[in-house]
Amino acid sequence: MSDNELLLAISSMMDQKLGPIQKDISQIQDNMTDIKAQMMEMDVRVKRMEINLENEILPRLQNIESCYTSTYERYAKGVDQIENTMQDVALIKTVVTKHSEKLEKIS
Repeated sequence: MSDNELLLAISSMMDQKLGPIQKDISQIQDNMTDIKAQMMEMDVRVKRMEINLENEILPRLQNIESCYTSTYERYAKGVDQIENTMQDVALIKTVVTKHSEKLEKIS
């Protein structure tokens, strides 16, 4: 065998051995193209979600928080007023009971 024949034989063997690898590389490249397309789609979806979060959800959440906070503050102040009112009502009951007893004795 001459050098050229050996080189052709080696080249043929390399083509046979590298054929499946080239096919795998081609499939990987196709998969990468698909993955890039999916990533671009996901990027669009994430941007939409961020915009929705910024424009819709966060303002509503802040509104809910402010309502809750103001209601809590009113009720926290109201607790003292309710306790004072309960004490006043208890005192009024006592006074009314004593006055009723005095009125019964008089009549």
